[in-house]
Amino acid sequence: MAAVLQALSALLAALAVFVSLAAASLISRFPPPRTFAELFPAKDNPSIAEARFWAPACNGVVCFLCPRHCFLPEGGRGLCKVRMNSGGKLKTLVYARPVSVHVDPIEKKPVFHLLPGTWIYSIATAGCNLRCAACQNWEISQAYPEQAPGKTPAPAGLTLSVSPDGRMFGSFEQKEYASMTPKDVVDAALGTRSKSIAYTYSEPVVFYEYMYDTAYLAREKGLRNVMVSAGYINRGPLKKLAPLMDVVKIDLKGFDEGFYRSFAGGELRFVLDTLKSLKEHGVLTEVVNLVVPTLNDKPEDFKRLSVWVRDNLGKDTPVFFSRFSPNYRLQNLPQTPVETLTLARDIAMKEGLRYVYVGNASGHPGENTYCPKCRRPLVRRAGYAILENLLTPNNGRCPYDGTRIPGVWADEPLKPPPKAAEGKR
Repeated sequence: MAAVLQALSALLAALAVFVSLAAASLISRFPPPRTFAELFPAKDNPSIAEARFWAPACNGVVCFLCPRHCFLPEGGRGLCKVRMNSGGKLKTLVYARPVSVHVDPIEKKPVFHLLPGTWIYSIATAGCNLRCAACQNWEISQAYPEQAPGKTPAPAGLTLSVSPDGRMFGSFEQKEYASMTPKDVVDAALGTRSKSIAYTYSEPVVFYEYMYDTAYLAREKGLRNVMVSAGYINRGPLKKLAPLMDVVKIDLKGFDEGFYRSFAGGELRFVLDTLKSLKEHGVLTEVVNLVVPTLNDKPEDFKRLSVWVRDNLGKDTPVFFSRFSPNYRLQNLPQTPVETLTLARDIAMKEGLRYVYVGNASGHPGENTYCPKCRRPLVRRAGYAILENLLTPNNGRCPYDGTRIPGVWADEPLKPPPKAAEGKR
């Protein structure tokens, strides 16, 4: 028996040597993927910066930016894909590295209570800390930063011309950026005659440092800031960011914890806490609910959401019920019927909300802003177009009865930004 065990041991040892030699041969012929250092050379790389809101822990670091509190060993990344432990420090891999830059109508965000009809300069990096099944920008939100192209085209200026018949028209001047610093973003926004900057498309929480520095400089230069977010952020980071934001648009994806976990990979309670925090900080907040057929489109869903917004954020909070179109992992579901959106709006208004909108349904009367007292339309919209705006000439008041409509309706001078955040954590 001993001889058999000895022979078996020798055979296993020989097999181990053979496997090691075979592996070495394969590696020499087919080298592994490039290392992080090759993908992101640290020297003179503007995309890598030390992140904020983290602490060392157990031979790694813990990120405190969002409720996930990711623990990252050396070389580990958070679920967002863009924050990494490198050399015992948390690094952001997307600083000054946008992957999508456009000039949009502000109504596209959608934001309806800030300077209707103006342009908003919109930027996004790769990454997101949620996993929404119907994400319309999944190509960038679920991507790694190293998958981004080497350069990103971006509008950098606006050229105005006059046609032979006397009409004025403009065209944006495009420029390619290998790195787009906060100053570059602000200069481009000013150059395109945008009135504000939006941090949007993917999830601006995960490029917090880039957003914060850009928003701070934007405020110094007289530009307004809009964060378009799912609201998955901790109170501490939000508290430092809030004074720089003129509007925060939060996607409240549903009003059921089970739905949030299955649809977005997150927890509803954290988003509700963000909304309450924004209320405490006095930030104008607009709430959007994407209505997905069979998943969050029951009348009781609309009622629970509306009652919560009314009781916690106030009756003047703008709320959108937006139309779903088949996308990403939910291409098996139909487009939301317009009748469902109308029902949602009716329920919300019955529960006392004063500014309830229908999104992604051009021509619906729910696109307009109405006076809550006399019920006359004050801002009439068709898609992203403004057909009539009675609020800007009247300093945000209804011209018929003087009712003050919450929002920013005139391009007034801004207060200087608060003192910049100190430290990196």
